[in-house]
Amino acid sequence: MLYYSTKNKQHQVTLKNAVLHGMPEQGGLYLPTYIPRVDEHFIKKLKKLSFQEISFSLAKLLLGDDVPNAVLDLIITDALNFDTPLIPVSHRINTLELFHGPTLAFKDVGARFMARLMSHFISESDKKLNILVATSGDTGSAVANGFFRIPGINVFVLYPSGKISEIQEKQITTLGENITSVEVDGNFDDCQALVKQILSDEVFTEQLDITTANSINIARLIPQIFYYFRLYSQLEVHPHYLSISVPSGNFGNLTAGLLAKKMGLPVYKFIAATNVNDVFPEYLKTGVYRSRPSQTTISNAMDVGDPSNSVRISNLYKANLAKLRQDLYGASFTDDQTRKCIRKVYDTYNYICDPHGAVGFLGLEEYISKNPRIDEAVFLETAHPAKFKDVVEQEIRKDIDIPDRLNMCLKKEKISVRISKNIDTLKDVIIEKN
Repeated sequence: MLYYSTKNKQHQVTLKNAVLHGMPEQGGLYLPTYIPRVDEHFIKKLKKLSFQEISFSLAKLLLGDDVPNAVLDLIITDALNFDTPLIPVSHRINTLELFHGPTLAFKDVGARFMARLMSHFISESDKKLNILVATSGDTGSAVANGFFRIPGINVFVLYPSGKISEIQEKQITTLGENITSVEVDGNFDDCQALVKQILSDEVFTEQLDITTANSINIARLIPQIFYYFRLYSQLEVHPHYLSISVPSGNFGNLTAGLLAKKMGLPVYKFIAATNVNDVFPEYLKTGVYRSRPSQTTISNAMDVGDPSNSVRISNLYKANLAKLRQDLYGASFTDDQTRKCIRKVYDTYNYICDPHGAVGFLGLEEYISKNPRIDEAVFLETAHPAKFKDVVEQEIRKDIDIPDRLNMCLKKEKISVRISKNIDTLKDVIIEKN
């Protein structure tokens, strides 16, 4: 399988090149040159397949012969050693719990798969691979833990100082060894801009073999397609009007869902549910894409003012807004609405949402109110509520048990390097580690 640049379709590279370089040299992001489709037989037999079996079949379609079957099987078995269960919440609303991995966030799926795929690709090289990742919360902890002690790889996690939860920060900053935590005086967009500036510096990236682990990297995106098919395999009946609400920040998760639909997954509508950082819902309503500085919210992993994956979505739909609107509905919500939703879902259905899941529920609720024929609906629960303990406990009026793996990192000492938004300060940190 070859992958092309969204900025120049004539620029095509192998999977290995796309994964290890992260972004095309001329800008843009990578997408597969064609989207393979599954047949009806595969959809019908999904119920009989495990998460790992579903993932292997889809990976073979998307990766082609770039990874030997035996290696791919090992990667999936090791990376996806947990499930993504579908949990009933009400009469026709379910949630797909994506927080059963090591760091209790959906990004474990992409980060663990990518770490092992990169390790395979560099196994015959004697050079270190340096990975940069910007995070507004859960990406950093998932990537840090996914790459921890992976031979031949240094990881630099950039996060906005004072703008992520204590648990998220501890998960990022307590590992050490091949993981360097970089605390940036700014917001997520500043962190993401620093990563993009480094990746755009061809001389620097070539000298030090630098790539990214954000959803900018196609290796993060591909495995996220797998759990949408796993979702469908757990439905009791196959609905006519299945709708899926995706809490969205940098839009990698939603892009994976749209790719799954284009591969043949029978989804009627996706809902892009955001907090007040509503760049994409606004675009769907007005046709005008207007990036702006991100605002800080209680659903901080979605605090993104210029979603990187918007270019992939536009490319998938050939910039045809009318066709995109057929598949996608957008909605945004305030912190006050999110808090009330956490309380309402707990009081009504005895289910505890984290702030991101609550935004997903709100998006689903709004869409269903306008489209009553929806016969099955799912919102993605992307992080364990314990990661947002203070906010959630205040709304549900009870204590949340913190899982042992979170408690352990809370007791460890924070180790980070604090820098300004100046690109040269980041370069110094990378050079020192090499």
